[in-house]
Amino acid sequence: MTGPSEATIIEALRGVKGPDGRGDIVALGMVNGVMAKDGNIGFAIEIDPRRATELEPLRAEAERIVQAVPGVLSVTAVLTAHHGAPGAAAPRSAPPDHDHAHHGHSHGAEPRPQARAGKALVPGVRHIVAVASGKGGVGKSTTAVNLALAAHANGLRVGLLDADIYGPSQPRMMGISGKPSSPDGKRLLPMENHGVRCMSIGFMVAEDTPIIWRGPMVMSALNQLLRDVEWGELDLLVCDLPPGTGDAQLTMAQQVPLAGAVIVSTPQDIALTDARKGLNMFRKVEVPVLGIVENMSYFLCPHCGERSEIFSHGGAKREAERLGVEFLGALPLDMAIRETSDSGRPIVVADPASPHSETYRAIAKRIWQILEGGTAAGREAPRILLQ
Repeated sequence: MTGPSEATIIEALRGVKGPDGRGDIVALGMVNGVMAKDGNIGFAIEIDPRRATELEPLRAEAERIVQAVPGVLSVTAVLTAHHGAPGAAAPRSAPPDHDHAHHGHSHGAEPRPQARAGKALVPGVRHIVAVASGKGGVGKSTTAVNLALAAHANGLRVGLLDADIYGPSQPRMMGISGKPSSPDGKRLLPMENHGVRCMSIGFMVAEDTPIIWRGPMVMSALNQLLRDVEWGELDLLVCDLPPGTGDAQLTMAQQVPLAGAVIVSTPQDIALTDARKGLNMFRKVEVPVLGIVENMSYFLCPHCGERSEIFSHGGAKREAERLGVEFLGALPLDMAIRETSDSGRPIVVADPASPHSETYRAIAKRIWQILEGGTAAGREAPRILLQ
């Protein structure tokens, strides 16, 4: 399959006038990171971050012009918050975002205000929860997708945002292919499978296409994946963050009204050290940590039944107690969990009666109790506050 070249796209973008009618965005050096793959186009427009709201029509116009190029199937343009970029003339603060959530009313509970100062709500979404880890390879994405599906199995309306721009995995894990549609050319409709609505940059680019973007481009893309999507009425939006404590994590923590974060770790010391960093990041930006999940807690041999604690055992529980946060549960290193996730039918869907699925549902239930201000076993829902 072929499509227009990067040079063709750049030439088309010369038809987009720059801010305040000065020149065009290519001549002004505002176009960055153009990618053209089989008719799927992506690029960034560098602007002064203080003019982001004001220049949104410029981004939409650039997408419209590129979409008209013969052979173009899809276009994703993002505004890059780049200080000192062209378009910084006559800077002014962007007007405050006055979006208000139209919360659902499930289970007879009244919705609680979710946003903290300066953070706009996502219309229709009751709670947004980040699933994070301090390092890669601990099964965070597998945990995120199964918790989302478990929450749906518990009766909630659930969405799943794949916030890992560099390594999106949710399209494969959710068994979703194709591209999201846009009825009005401005907002995307999320993809859906297993009863959960899903959005990922992986729907916009081929699975083997690397995304080589700078931090500001990633931040802008994340904001658009979150706010330019018609999520509808959701009780819970699960955000699968990339590992570590970089731009993506800070964007979500600082600009999104997160109701809380779930930390995923394996039991060994090195993973727990990194998990502690992730927890402390959320502490610094005043996002409550709902608890810790210990993944790959042990291995049960499918042939002889012998239990092996490959990565040690119980370290995450001890760390949770030491840090004063809740230990949400432990999942084993099991081939069934890995195989079902790879096949696009995670274990909560593929084998809902399994002990692993029951554990995921129990963790999802506890998270919901904490979010709704409930208690379990006489314990108050833990909140980590900035000291």
